Amino acid sequence: MSRCSEAAAVAATVPDADAGVGSAGLRPPMVPRQASFFPPPVPNPFVQQTRLGAARRIQIFFLGIFLLPIRALLLGLILLLAWPFAAISTACCPEKQTHPVTGWRRDVSQPVLKFLGRALFFTMGFIVTVKGKIASPVEAPIFVVAPHSSFFDGIACVVAGLPSMVSRNENVHVPLIGRLLRALQPVLVSRIDPDSRKNTINEIIRRATSGGEWPQILVFPEGTCTNRSCLITFKPGAFIPGVPVQPVLLRYPNKLDTVTWTWQGYTFVQLCVLTWCQPFTKVEVEFMPVQVPSDEEKRDPVLFAGRVRSLMAEALGVPVTDHTYEDCRLMISAGQLTLPMEAGLVEFTKISRKLKLDWDGVRRHLDEYAAIASSSKGGRIGIEEFAEYLKLPVSGVLRQLFALFDRNHDGSIDFREYVIGLAVLCNPANTEEIIQVAFKLFDVDEDGYITEQEFSTILQASLGVPDLDVSGLFKEIAQGDSVSYEEFKRFALKHPEYAKIFTTYLDLQTCHVFSLPEEGQAAQPGASNKVSPEERDENPSDKKED
Repeated sequence: MSRCSEAAAVAATVPDADAGVGSAGLRPPMVPRQASFFPPPVPNPFVQQTRLGAARRIQIFFLGIFLLPIRALLLGLILLLAWPFAAISTACCPEKQTHPVTGWRRDVSQPVLKFLGRALFFTMGFIVTVKGKIASPVEAPIFVVAPHSSFFDGIACVVAGLPSMVSRNENVHVPLIGRLLRALQPVLVSRIDPDSRKNTINEIIRRATSGGEWPQILVFPEGTCTNRSCLITFKPGAFIPGVPVQPVLLRYPNKLDTVTWTWQGYTFVQLCVLTWCQPFTKVEVEFMPVQVPSDEEKRDPVLFAGRVRSLMAEALGVPVTDHTYEDCRLMISAGQLTLPMEAGLVEFTKISRKLKLDWDGVRRHLDEYAAIASSSKGGRIGIEEFAEYLKLPVSGVLRQLFALFDRNHDGSIDFREYVIGLAVLCNPANTEEIIQVAFKLFDVDEDGYITEQEFSTILQASLGVPDLDVSGLFKEIAQGDSVSYEEFKRFALKHPEYAKIFTTYLDLQTCHVFSLPEEGQAAQPGASNKVSPEERDENPSDKKED
């Protein structure tokens, strides 16, 4: 499509000044490249709200009177019985073990700890159903367990025969529990050591390729807890060694969910009390067939992780999303900015990969978004907030720009749409060439400075608002009575939203020049600060492939 046709199509989609924002017929149509950024099938996998009716509360209260003290007492007793055997297993061993536990210490401690582990979950009321065959360390050095939704998921470790786990270094210093954790010979991760991630991956590779010398490693590849409604992005750590892995599925087929521990929902103590007050809690642990990586997957662990995730999601009957732990961090940041916590969810894996944005960049966008949306209902941006932020009136051009951000056409912009809009629509248009052309357009007398009168004249024409007051916007750009190129460029780079307005106006102006009759073109006097067709032909497209 020629630039003239593109501009004409854009002009045809601009609503009238009195048209409503929500009018679907006046919006630019959905184009194929937007499909890769469709909203996720599960908007927020990090929230769980278990509803308790009056009858259920009464039942929990009376059962808790008897079950809670008995189970708490038995749990304490089992942990005390397990501690000496854990101490035997880890005696004279460094905190970060360099060699696996072997010989009589392993022969004595491991069978007892396995038995006590099963007794521990039985005491808490868990009825465990195991499906499939557990692979040997030679067949599959690594277990990958999903979905990860609770601290109760540790039952998979017990059922699998107490394999090693990846754990924070701080956990081994917790009294009693730390000694039991060390008996599992965990791979320890330090939050302080900047080389911790590299060291952890190297340790996983060393153990996974030891030929069965070390115990198998159990990994929760999602890296954080969800509500089990989907499988979020699998981190590649378990797949980097390029060895066969055995997927393990967890299901909790209970009428009342008392085990899900997400970022929004019940606390650790509340879940323990609710679960221990139930007569029983069912859990299914299914060991799927071992997955062997292809040569290509050995070179690309992300590809291997994606295939295994797809197989597990199909077996569970749930969708996959590109959420990850960084979305949880953005949720917390959104809450600190007085936005609804779910406002920070963007499917970080997809956004960062496709738009080449790191976490710090998305976090900066969240600050900008909060400045616009914090006072609006639900933490979303409407056309009025959008116009106020840009210090421009609600006009046809502004409605068109708003509609390009509003990808689902619901009349508002959420944070995900805001980030995509900046990266796909505005930043590609905010090039040095476009800024130079826009500055020349405003600098009518070509003296190297833009006065408020010049600024007002061009914006009134581009927005089609003859009585537009731009004094507030001009003062934000100018440090004095006029705007230099450096000031204009600094403002344009900081606010790429305006670039799309400039390019739309320039495209329409170019279309007008091209459409003039030949004799008219020869007689047409052209001001030197206007954009020539040759200049616009060289301008790169402001569209960005998804």
